[in-house]
Amino acid sequence: MTDATEQHSAPRKPRLLIVFGTRPEALKCFPIARAALAEPRLHTEICITAQHREMVDQVIALTGLPVHYDLDVMQPGQSLFDVTARVLTGMAEVLDAARPDVLMVQGDTTTAMTAALAAFYKRIPVAHIEAGLRSHNILSPWPEELNRKIVGDIAAWHFAPTPEARDNLVAEGKAPESIFVSGNTVIDTLLHFSRTMDEDAELAGRLASRFSFLDANRKLVLVTGHRRENFDGGIDRICAALKTLAGRRDVQIVYPVHPNPNVREIVHAALGGIENVALIGPQDYLPFVYLLKRAHLVLTDSGGVQEEAPSLGKPVLVMRENTERPEGVAAGTARLVGTDVDAIVTNAGQLLDDAAAYSRMSERHNPYGDGHAGARILKELLRHV
Repeated sequence: MTDATEQHSAPRKPRLLIVFGTRPEALKCFPIARAALAEPRLHTEICITAQHREMVDQVIALTGLPVHYDLDVMQPGQSLFDVTARVLTGMAEVLDAARPDVLMVQGDTTTAMTAALAAFYKRIPVAHIEAGLRSHNILSPWPEELNRKIVGDIAAWHFAPTPEARDNLVAEGKAPESIFVSGNTVIDTLLHFSRTMDEDAELAGRLASRFSFLDANRKLVLVTGHRRENFDGGIDRICAALKTLAGRRDVQIVYPVHPNPNVREIVHAALGGIENVALIGPQDYLPFVYLLKRAHLVLTDSGGVQEEAPSLGKPVLVMRENTERPEGVAAGTARLVGTDVDAIVTNAGQLLDDAAAYSRMSERHNPYGDGHAGARILKELLRHV
């Protein structure tokens, strides 16, 4: 005979564990995490590895997301060996405590790769956000290209941001029924906070006062440059190009400089003291979005900025030899220029001088999403758990 308590007990909710460790992951997980935490059909928990302690904490403070597990792996001078080992052993304990039915990771970080591997060891299915991006060169971006491929081989569900990303997964033999084109959640987050900035006059005023040095009579060129593959001469060439561009009196260059000594020391030696070049520290998310909204042109070797800037109508010059985000190049919102000094200067000059060329890039449709990726991902995931 069935026990009365058992007869009337509620069915067990599927348990979702979302894992991230860096600022970009946290920002891209935010739309899904917020929706999943509010979804009564799921039991959702969040684990942070703190691969980048301070930067991921900034996003947690900004978004108000709860943290149920914190591996706190970051150490001074950490190597990829350190991060991988500490995340792997830490996740073993978290998975035993959380008992998830699904583990969700985002992108191509060491956290994403190692958390997915830990779930595989425990036979827990993995959902991969931003799946299928490929440069087709495992050394660039390094180590991210291989990280993303490893997660792709483990994942049960692949949430591809674009049709091109889906096609990459199909070409690798992933089951088509396991792949879902969702758009990229980074656009959800960007548009959410861009609207917040537009609607909150007090916030907008605080941000404006933070950057009171910006000259409204000059075109703002926003720069991010910190990729590992550019350490061997690439950062030097980027700085040489920026120094040439700074010779123009109609531009103001703002460069939030990454704290890695391989970047910081080179950049400050090459560009420090130039009147219309502002070398500032790494920015929290909202201040960076403010700069992005103010920018005329963006020069970057970052992945996420290639997706974000076109949503705000900002042309992007990608200072890398290849990109795992070719959709922007194909759509005309981004242009691959590498780290060749002449190529950077020539292309930037064209966009600064030629209004028609500028409009052709700034008015193109952003291929990376419409701001509803998180809702699509959660709806699809609920069909399978």
